[in-house]
Amino acid sequence: MTSHDAYARSGTPLTRRAFTTAVGASAVTAAGIPGAAPASAAGTAAAVPRERPFRAARGKHARRPNILFILGDDLGWADLSSYGSPHIRTPHLDRLARQGVRFTDAYSGSATCSPTRFSLYTGRYPGRTRGGLAEPIADRSVGLEPTHPTLASLLRGVGYATALIGKWHCGYLPDHSPTKSGYDAFFGNFGGALEYYSKLGLAGEYDLYEGDAEYKDLRYYTRILTERASEYVQRDHDGRPWLLNLNFTTPHWPWIADGDTGASAAIVRRIKAGDRSALRHADGGSVEKYTEMVEDLDRSVGEVLKALKRSGQEKDTLVFFASDNGGERFSYTWPLAGSKGSLQEGGIRVPSILRWPARIEGHQVSDLPVFSPDWTATLLELGGARPDPAHPLDGVSLAGYLLRGETPKERDLFWRVRGERALRRGDWKYYRGRSGADQLFNLAEDRREQADRAKADPERLAGLRASWERTDSGLLPYPPAS
Repeated sequence: MTSHDAYARSGTPLTRRAFTTAVGASAVTAAGIPGAAPASAAGTAAAVPRERPFRAARGKHARRPNILFILGDDLGWADLSSYGSPHIRTPHLDRLARQGVRFTDAYSGSATCSPTRFSLYTGRYPGRTRGGLAEPIADRSVGLEPTHPTLASLLRGVGYATALIGKWHCGYLPDHSPTKSGYDAFFGNFGGALEYYSKLGLAGEYDLYEGDAEYKDLRYYTRILTERASEYVQRDHDGRPWLLNLNFTTPHWPWIADGDTGASAAIVRRIKAGDRSALRHADGGSVEKYTEMVEDLDRSVGEVLKALKRSGQEKDTLVFFASDNGGERFSYTWPLAGSKGSLQEGGIRVPSILRWPARIEGHQVSDLPVFSPDWTATLLELGGARPDPAHPLDGVSLAGYLLRGETPKERDLFWRVRGERALRRGDWKYYRGRSGADQLFNLAEDRREQADRAKADPERLAGLRASWERTDSGLLPYPPAS
């Protein structure tokens, strides 16, 4: 029985706080939080978790943190056992959550891969730049312009070593590359997806690079990225703090787990025969295979975190884990509606965990609404870097909230994709889907977005719609659909 089912059967109203507590209780049972009472013989949790509402820890720590920013790819909001998954076990990420802060109302900057990465690297809405209008980037015509300041370039400017390992998906060579956008080092793939063994991309191209040169390694991709990241966090950086963006492709399609060499070979044959749809694996995958891939991602993150601990830098390293957008076909997103590509909650609300032992206490949960550009602003402030005045950020730094207990001002979270629009202010969300109808939801009472309040509260709806349209008017228009 899921946490939601238990509350539903009890007749207790499922408020946001109640659901958070219920999810945490199921996570305690599954992950074995130290100090929690054991489950009874019937399998029922005998105690509630120790997770508590977030509060900033007092005290000072002058050292700038190392930053390990980890992204999963198309991971659903509830795909971690600490977020309520009834069938996927993620002990390493659950432990990371226990050691820091678990965010329940954290969002990606968009509903697909490329625009979210633009929003994270630039700290701005994807629609500020031409490359961010591609949802996602699928050819060599656009990308993140090297002249645009990024999280990496700004931190490098104040002394950070910078690296990106894994999926870039913000443009292709020769014009676009992590090493052209502020990263000292890059090891990974340029495109949106690749076959995990052969490294063949959507167009059949080989897509594993070190810097701007092809790198041959036909082992399972997640293993390679894990090894590279583990080596990086243990490296001597000459006394400098470092930023590592570690972007896994797991659990993005194709649905191939470590050891699935037969499935890999079948897809490669189709790719080489000219089948451009082979990599999407529409005829493959299963809930069981997806579970295997997510649990492998969890183990891989655990290996990197063990390497970080061996390096002696764990205390002074801020680790952040999230998904780049909502889940796809086999992901678990209950109770949210929608999935990747949609601006419903299931398409943009993502699991997000932050740990920084030197400054932030563990066993905490926050329901503060935040999204990708906020983390850019936060990390810049924590790293001692200033945003470029010519490219003002759309995100808000959370450093005051995290470190000093400051109450953030209420503001709007804005999203736009072709055919959909959304804006969140406090508990209220304005949404227009592909039907063209304006809808209004109170997410504190209805995070599944089923109780449309548009007719009951037309004044609020009009205000949120006007705010969305003001922001949209300052963004680049979409080019005509091809």
